[in-house]
Amino acid sequence: MSNTKIEVIVVGGGAAGMFSAIIAARNGKKVVLLEKNDKLGKKLYITGKGRCNITNACDIEDLFQNVVTNRKFLYGAFYGFTNFDFMQFLEDIGLKTKIERGNRVFPESDKSSDVIGALLKELKRLQVEIRYQNEVTDILYQGTVFQGVQINHADILYGEKLIVATGGLSYPSTGSTGDGYRFAKAAGHSITKLYPSLVPMNIEEARLVKELQGLALKNIKISINSKGKEIYSDFGELLFTHFGVSGPVILSASSYCIPYMENKDLILSIDLKPALTREQLDARILRDFEEFSNKQYKNALDQLLPRKLIQVIIALSKIDPEKKVNFITKEERSRLVQLLKGLELHISRLRDYNEAVITKGGIQVKEINPTTMESKLVSNVFFVGEVLDLDALTGGFNLQIAWSTAYSAGNAV
Repeated sequence: MSNTKIEVIVVGGGAAGMFSAIIAARNGKKVVLLEKNDKLGKKLYITGKGRCNITNACDIEDLFQNVVTNRKFLYGAFYGFTNFDFMQFLEDIGLKTKIERGNRVFPESDKSSDVIGALLKELKRLQVEIRYQNEVTDILYQGTVFQGVQINHADILYGEKLIVATGGLSYPSTGSTGDGYRFAKAAGHSITKLYPSLVPMNIEEARLVKELQGLALKNIKISINSKGKEIYSDFGELLFTHFGVSGPVILSASSYCIPYMENKDLILSIDLKPALTREQLDARILRDFEEFSNKQYKNALDQLLPRKLIQVIIALSKIDPEKKVNFITKEERSRLVQLLKGLELHISRLRDYNEAVITKGGIQVKEINPTTMESKLVSNVFFVGEVLDLDALTGGFNLQIAWSTAYSAGNAV
């Protein structure tokens, strides 16, 4: 291959790769984007259940609050290119967006393919050269200065600047196989411990979750405790699956559970009626019982709970299902209240990378310049997005990390 040097080589055609290529090209650079798949944005395509939760329209302070790891590092990137800047960028390239519950931003069409399509159109307009099925197998240096990349263990492509946007290990079927960690390690970078994050949970009470499989609970409150200490709590939506629990509130909780998983004593407590105090809930149950007086207990919870949950709650409350509600004692009612305000399940493990939205861990950020995303160990090499030790909760925050870090690098090159 020719020794002509390409000004900017971008490795990885996901969110961060496409966007950093666009920004570099807008700055007048000749950019080549290398993607090992046969199309761009494979992981972006499946985010938000195929609808693509692009970012979050919260204020900037909330943006920082939703970052779990190394939020201080993102100070320059987030202020340099905010969530509203990205929404404006999409508007400018012709993609209309909408804001939903929890300030989540989606394309108006509800199609992630439209997001990828708009970015691709802009890449083509800027004459970014996209090379598909080009897997970077090695990065070449002269001393500590970047020289070029090796493709498919064969061809060498020489370049002046390199942006590594290879993602993490989550959803490996999309091509996220940890290449960036290998490149960073070879350059002398340290990689923190890696875990699947924003991931569903397995629950020990197998029979119970099987009975509740498919049940979605809205507006509940969860808290997770380890050895009596609360490590996470939030309101939101939860889904029972054949193995345990999932849903937005569970995915976010998982990123806080990771350090405690070895303890094997994580308890998930679900408050099914967070809007009511215990006293208010007791009064509500009493009203229902008065209305259904002479009915059996098993037929008196229809107004209080979803049908699927009734049998489970009856069994756990240890109140005779045949008992008439007017004979239920205050002590039994108190047990029912206790259960509805704190249904306890034992978390046995977190699911793996095949179901993880992101990877927790990555390149140590103290070895990266927070303004430019350039490596402090080798010259002219920039790392962006999920390959860095940065992660956030669900709601579009992880994609905003990708856009903002990509913008910093795209400008810096």
